[in-house]
Amino acid sequence: MELWGETLSFGVGFFLLLALALALSFEFVNGFHDTANAVATVIYTNTLKPVYAVVWSGCWNLTGVLVSTGGVAYSIVALLPVELVLNAGSGAGFAMIFSLLVSAIIWNVGTWYLGLPASSTHTLVGAIMGVGVANSLMAGHGWLAGINLGKVQEVGMALLLSPLVGFIGAGALLLILKFLVRRKDLYQAPEGKNPPPFWIRCVLVLTCTLVSFFHGSNDGQKGMGLIMLILVGILPGAFALNMATAPEASQKAIVQFQQLATTLQPLAAGATLTRDEAVTELERFTAPVGRKVSAATYAAIIVECQFVSDNMTKKADIKSIPRGQRTELRTDIYLMDEAIGKLLKKNLVTDPKAVEELGAAKKSMDGITKYIPVWVKVAVALALGFGTMIGWKRIVVTVGEKIGKSHLTYAQGASAELMAAATIGLADGLGLPVSTTHVLASGIAGTMAANGSGLQKDTLINILLAWVLTLPVCVFLGATLFSASLYVVFHVFGIQ
Repeated sequence: MELWGETLSFGVGFFLLLALALALSFEFVNGFHDTANAVATVIYTNTLKPVYAVVWSGCWNLTGVLVSTGGVAYSIVALLPVELVLNAGSGAGFAMIFSLLVSAIIWNVGTWYLGLPASSTHTLVGAIMGVGVANSLMAGHGWLAGINLGKVQEVGMALLLSPLVGFIGAGALLLILKFLVRRKDLYQAPEGKNPPPFWIRCVLVLTCTLVSFFHGSNDGQKGMGLIMLILVGILPGAFALNMATAPEASQKAIVQFQQLATTLQPLAAGATLTRDEAVTELERFTAPVGRKVSAATYAAIIVECQFVSDNMTKKADIKSIPRGQRTELRTDIYLMDEAIGKLLKKNLVTDPKAVEELGAAKKSMDGITKYIPVWVKVAVALALGFGTMIGWKRIVVTVGEKIGKSHLTYAQGASAELMAAATIGLADGLGLPVSTTHVLASGIAGTMAANGSGLQKDTLINILLAWVLTLPVCVFLGATLFSASLYVVFHVFGIQ
């Protein structure tokens, strides 16, 4: 089987197509599970007919995905163990991808069937943690050694704080709206099938548009990150490096790597390493429970800077690098990128010049390795859009009628969606994954509380239960499926 200029065995080709299908299936499920929140208010308030609402939302999801930077996509990938990311085309890599996606799909479909607005982001993070734990235990390490605790904490805080921001912000926004706009029709629940006044319809369509756009730019990236992991692992000759990198950018990167190597020499304190020793040092330093920074760490970065710049020098552009060298080059760039990110994040380097050059080099590395092809964005956007068109009804009813004791009013829907759009947009700018479901459901609960409408305890208990159980259940699913998948790929398909 030949794909993108590379010849694959039947087993590897089968797993490639299966993995891509699962990744798009995850986004499809995400569409009818999460994106339904974006259309919930416009459908429930009769602002738009369902078919128009889901098509409109799908188009703006597509736009959000297409303009996304990829920061969130690679934040998700950064949660995975480094050795599995670097060997995504191995049997263990196949098992990892399969277990992640199947775990997320199982939980998402289950909570959707029960009409519970649970989080696809939490689901994926839980499955990633499960894979990390299983991989670490199988290697004879402690279970925490398989989890990137720093990144999990960062993502966890975003997932924890965003619903609180949604609850408080949407409630406050409703109170401000009540004070500024004294139109009674804005604070009424829909009656029958009658649409709201034209100006209210415009407001609700606008908020639906914003949530759809930012949902696409944030949630859509999670599937994109996994697809890129699959493509880089199985087809490194075509996807290990960004073939669209401009010649000027690659030549600029070479200069930056060479300058950085010179600047870091004093920090290396005379330590010298071979390239293999440098790779090992950076793998240990970037591991979830990594060793502390030392002279050897800086020496390893220097060696990798020199290796990468030597391989890129005298090449007209990235495309000129032979296919056989691209995987090795990506590995070196990825390890350097992760190591530099850790140095900068933990403020381990204090010299201003070194900090500046580390940041510039990291930006160049991100451009070469952390990219998303347009066709991947389009495929994910279409999967999100089709999913939205299929399964919106269950979530719409929960959002519109089962969170508060009274039905959702126009103002409450607009306030919740506007706050959700702002929160997701901010998280997207910071490169952090958040849950559209959590933010919007919390926002609606906040408007109900602010309005004195009361909250339905049974529904809130069910939603909170789904939120609380998502992480541990998906950790268990991810770990179990990873262990079972390893047996299948090793012993049934013979992929090592």
